[in-house]
Amino acid sequence: MYGLTLTALTAFVVASQALHITVGSTGGNQTSPLQYGIMFEDINHSGDGGIYAELIQNRAFQGSVGFPSNLSAWSPVNGAVLSLRNLSMPVSTALPTSMNVASGASTGQVGFSNAGWWGIDIRVQKYTGSFYVKGDYNGVFVASLQSALTNENFGSVEVQSASTSKGWTQHNYTLTPTKNAPNSNNTFSITFDASKANALDFNLISLFPPTYRNRENGMRADLMEALADLKPSFLRMPGGNNLEGDHIATRWKWNETIGPLVDRPGHRGTWGYQNTDGLGLVKYLNWCTDLNMEPLLAVWAGLSFDAVVPEDELQIYIQDALNELEFIMGSTDTKYGALRASIGYPEPWQIKYLEIGNEDQLYNGSVSYSSYRFPLFFKAIRAAYPNITIIASTVAVVPFNEAGAAGDYHEYTRPDTFVSKFGFFDNYTSEHPVLVGEYAIIQPNDVNERDAVWTGPRNERKRFPWWTGSVSEAVYAIGMERNTDHIIGASYAPLLQNLNSYEWSPDLISFTADQSQDVLSTSYEVIK
Repeated sequence: MYGLTLTALTAFVVASQALHITVGSTGGNQTSPLQYGIMFEDINHSGDGGIYAELIQNRAFQGSVGFPSNLSAWSPVNGAVLSLRNLSMPVSTALPTSMNVASGASTGQVGFSNAGWWGIDIRVQKYTGSFYVKGDYNGVFVASLQSALTNENFGSVEVQSASTSKGWTQHNYTLTPTKNAPNSNNTFSITFDASKANALDFNLISLFPPTYRNRENGMRADLMEALADLKPSFLRMPGGNNLEGDHIATRWKWNETIGPLVDRPGHRGTWGYQNTDGLGLVKYLNWCTDLNMEPLLAVWAGLSFDAVVPEDELQIYIQDALNELEFIMGSTDTKYGALRASIGYPEPWQIKYLEIGNEDQLYNGSVSYSSYRFPLFFKAIRAAYPNITIIASTVAVVPFNEAGAAGDYHEYTRPDTFVSKFGFFDNYTSEHPVLVGEYAIIQPNDVNERDAVWTGPRNERKRFPWWTGSVSEAVYAIGMERNTDHIIGASYAPLLQNLNSYEWSPDLISFTADQSQDVLSTSYEVIK
């Protein structure tokens, strides 16, 4: 305004003050109440070793055909001999394999240590621990946190033994370190007096730091706080390929993820490691409660990576989905509502959005999904719960003849492609709304490749989101925002990445055991 005179500037201000804007009370789009949410599956050690706050890796020696029980992350202390055993009297049928700790020729304190999830963050705060033990021992156990490099002890506690050879006994304790560790290269150990016991069996060895909102068996506080800052409107869970399973028998089973940890067998995950299922259905629902999110539940729909359930065998899986919904929403007068109450949750949750399966156009699933799997699930759930918005796991084969069916659209691509799709959703209709359940830029622009490349020389991924990609995601998201009468909401994926072990990049938030190394990505900042 350097060229304006005072008179001209005054006239400009007066004219500006005379401007009146009238906003119409009718017309326009009805905005979705969800808009931006989050999607979670246990990939990149985002659950076990991630947002699930358990510090002990391989705490119960859970195994499967794909990932047999082993002693990964465990080491002997003072010459102890560690071995796995399947006793005739296990701690539970769900956890049949335990660790035998023998003193061998050692004397004094012997035992075992655990490396945590690539380290343990040690601070002056209260840690809550427990373990099961079997064998005659009249002495004390010493639980400690120490440096893996120097063996400096940051804190210990003595736990009086109640262990006998007649059965398994759980021991509980709290441990408060006297100083912060300078880094996360630390271990946890339990030792006992070799002169009072030659060998003992251990299982379900657990240690938790303070959790978000101090929930038992809870969530890692720093990661939850980062998500809370996003103010996400929904949680799509359990989400992704980990729902489907490599095989029908190894799918995610809701009823094996609830109740006491000692009764959870865990399952073979689809991303290269065994899942403990400590982070289970109730934990997902509490996650929604704690961050004020709408639960967007996915149910298994008869498809695994290697098989499709025939039509005449599908009913038991439909009933399983109905049982899950009854567990979540049912009165305590119902069978599964009573089960929910029995594990401490008499008040029900509410499910308003439900997705049938995950990416059912893949693994030769399209024909069966369109012809019978989606319609049969849809009709059974709609009959029992007419107010739930039911979402097909793909828009590629959505049987839109089902009145009110929505579809889930996933897009992983390159920046220019997202920018070109600014108007992509303009021609969708509110009759069959769309969830954008997964989206992200995964590769830079390439003049030879328009869309994402999954194999071959041009499939290189970025380790972290970057600004060009994130801005293009914003352009794409604005295209969704202007169509929110038929866009249910959107969730970036994957959500979390443990930088010590991951299968997919880029991701929204990256982390290690050291909370100071959390990385909130450029895409995180765009969504925020």
